[in-house]
Amino acid sequence: MSSSSLSAAADSSVTAPAGPPAGAARPVPRVAGLLLAAGGGRRLGGRPKALLPHRGRPLVEYAARVLRAGGCSPVHVVLGAAAAEVRERAVLPGCVLLDNPAWEEGMGSSLRAGLASLAGTGAGAAVVALVDQPGIGPAAVARLRAAHERGAELAAAAYGGHRGHPVLLGAGHWTAVARRAAGDRGARDHLREHAGEVVLVECGDIADPADVDTPGDLALLEGPPAGETAGS
Repeated sequence: MSSSSLSAAADSSVTAPAGPPAGAARPVPRVAGLLLAAGGGRRLGGRPKALLPHRGRPLVEYAARVLRAGGCSPVHVVLGAAAAEVRERAVLPGCVLLDNPAWEEGMGSSLRAGLASLAGTGAGAAVVALVDQPGIGPAAVARLRAAHERGAELAAAAYGGHRGHPVLLGAGHWTAVARRAAGDRGARDHLREHAGEVVLVECGDIADPADVDTPGDLALLEGPPAGETAGS
């Protein structure tokens, strides 16, 4: 800083630029959606989770639609297992699709790829969702966005007071989260380190965090709507 800048900063007659008029609406922070959909479904016999049938369509469509309906923009989707087939079969309007060639390393690699892709989008935060939680809908995403609008830079959906997914990561945390994301740990270590800053947003009344990991969990998925058949 130059000496003239220093003297200006010290001069009590220098005033800050006027803020918005009293009563004026504050700009709504832009929140991106990041969907991690690369899993190969090892415990499901190698069935890629993005392609599991839910309501007659690939599960990835539902999960991406949840983020859009919850107010996220842009929405980036990280693919891995059977990425070419997902691109061919799934209809994902308005989404940016990314391939993670290192998806077998675990969720951490997909989180790193996804956060890197959001750089330069102008988003101030991202809601990170997992493709295998069909019981989570737009209302939970909207609650996380609302927490960010109230100033939260780290937030997580909670169920009975216990932290779960989705999570919201302020842009100022993306680099640190990516640096520590490894294996299937995702943002866990960063959130634990900054536990005092994490706002827990209770969603147990509007969402079910159960995930589809084993054949027994397939009951969480729903069949096609009445009058439709899978793939129609």
